[in-house]
Amino acid sequence: MKRIIARLWWMIRPVQWRLLWLTHATFMVGVTGLVRDDQGRVLLLRHRLWPEGRQWGLPSGYAIRGEEFSATVAREVREETGLEVEAGRLLYLRSGFRLRVEVAYEARFLGGDLAIDPFEILEARWFSPAELPDEMQESHRLLIREETAND
Repeated sequence: MKRIIARLWWMIRPVQWRLLWLTHATFMVGVTGLVRDDQGRVLLLRHRLWPEGRQWGLPSGYAIRGEEFSATVAREVREETGLEVEAGRLLYLRSGFRLRVEVAYEARFLGGDLAIDPFEILEARWFSPAELPDEMQESHRLLIREETAND
């Protein structure tokens, strides 16, 4: 029986991806960048669309279909702050809330002038990892602490 199923599977090769798409979960991919400057400070943004009391967090956004996740980090930081960064080491990749996959990269600050996107971002500042704001996403706080401890 397994041989028959395997043969049928290869016979329908032109529609395999469509069948897989229909029968498997589809995920949105949220990408976060842990951006540090040469002094070890972390770039944090106060996001307009995040819940009150938890608006501070790392630059984050959703990957566009076909975009490499490391490119998402650079694009999101540029769109939200005007700054240029380069994604480095993958910090984590995990399934998140419902149909969301979460990806985080370390990112190196390359330069640029801070110019926030006022639609999404209320404020952007560099923080010492020891002096993070109280109204911050707890998952981002933990990521910063973990990565700072590993340095």
